[in-house]
Amino acid sequence: MSTERFKKFTILHSNDMHGDFLAEAQGAEGKLIGGLALLSGYLNQIREEEKNVLYLIAGDMVQGSMIDSEYKGISTMELMNYLNPDVVTLGNHELDYGLPHLLFLEKVANFPIVNANLYLKKYHKRLMRPYVILNVDGFDILFIGIITESVLSALKMDSDIGSFIGLEDAAAEAGRICNAYKDDDIDLTVLLTHIGFESDKELAGMLDPEWGVDMIIGGHSHTILEQPAKVNNILIAQAGTGTDQIGRFDIVVDDDTNSITEWKWQLIPITDDLAEPDAGLQEFIDSFKAVIDRKYGTLICRFRKKLTHPTRVEETELGNLFADITADHTGTDVVFIGSGSVRANELGPVVTLGDLYRIFPYDDSLSRFTVTGAHLKQIFANIMRQENRRGEGECYQINRGIRAVYDNARGELESLDFHDAPVSDDGHYTIALQGFHAENSEKNMGITGDELKALAGSKILSTSVRDIIEEDMRSHKDFDSQVEGRLVYK
Repeated sequence: MSTERFKKFTILHSNDMHGDFLAEAQGAEGKLIGGLALLSGYLNQIREEEKNVLYLIAGDMVQGSMIDSEYKGISTMELMNYLNPDVVTLGNHELDYGLPHLLFLEKVANFPIVNANLYLKKYHKRLMRPYVILNVDGFDILFIGIITESVLSALKMDSDIGSFIGLEDAAAEAGRICNAYKDDDIDLTVLLTHIGFESDKELAGMLDPEWGVDMIIGGHSHTILEQPAKVNNILIAQAGTGTDQIGRFDIVVDDDTNSITEWKWQLIPITDDLAEPDAGLQEFIDSFKAVIDRKYGTLICRFRKKLTHPTRVEETELGNLFADITADHTGTDVVFIGSGSVRANELGPVVTLGDLYRIFPYDDSLSRFTVTGAHLKQIFANIMRQENRRGEGECYQINRGIRAVYDNARGELESLDFHDAPVSDDGHYTIALQGFHAENSEKNMGITGDELKALAGSKILSTSVRDIIEEDMRSHKDFDSQVEGRLVYK
């Protein structure tokens, strides 16, 4: 076996880090897990131990932490520069601060950000560089970035950019780039995607083997894997969410056949017995944290107990609390709070301003609509269906007074009650939606914007849902909430 023909590479990959910068103590022994300092320590260690190491990030570096929100992603890019990834692709949340700011963040980044199918609509020009080719120890590796329309709901908030591309077009786009470099002896081809694990598998099945795609490193669905999937001879992996773990491929590539001949994959927990934390990076993080702590360390309320949000696909204590506060303040019949708006698993019993901002970082507007009971049933049937609860759909938290029962076996909404009375098809009900969900109601909730506005138009109730929650928490105490069967699955 010629050492020139076969070469070993170690590919480390993260996705959906969402500002998870700080390590957390877990278990009785208080073992530290996650955080950028420990992650950087592990990266440093592997870069010393192995010869050909690549670190990839499959989107959504930003949003989800106070440090990120306060500096609008600039702090995140500076911290990512410290980690020194080799290639990164865009996630949907990289667009949260708007197009001009995204282009600014790209200039801050000291690493290539690839995306092949986001366009400036007016000029039909790609927004980012579509691919990058890295020469690593004499082998050429092609990286292509892909995101699809189905996860780019944020684009509706910015009319200048768009993607006309679904999975079929994304596959063709990847094929065009692969074909353009076929004669350049590309040894390894990696798609960096942010479309969700199920969509990654579907995409892999559409790719022509002649294009030579070897791996898909993905994100968006926060999927934890036992082992990668293999579809159409393409390896597909992602690494959950945050910084508590990292994916690791050890592969051998054949220069003659431009293919992977051996591979091993592990999901590595990032703990303090794995590597020494990077002291320099921790000091850098602490400099940001000190500013945040001073500004947001004030106590705003206490809960009777710690409230939890363990999953985004079911009713939770925290979700109920936020929906109830919003409904009480706005007087609407049904409040839909996006489950993904709640960015941590627990809160309290002591709640600081910073705690609230960390767990509810999206400062979105709130609008009221009036719909028929038939449309309300249509919304619940859409958001409660099983395929919407498999990691790539939008789920919601609902205020008290609503009880929705969904029959999983039959795939239909069995009943919908409002204050113990069945919802009437021809009755009228007021609903409140965050701006993001109002803009994307057809895709996420199964109701068009025209249907939402048909009876009484729309009215902005608040420019900030978080302001409503904060003011309520400051003026009340001894909050409590429990899961009580508002959303029931049979």
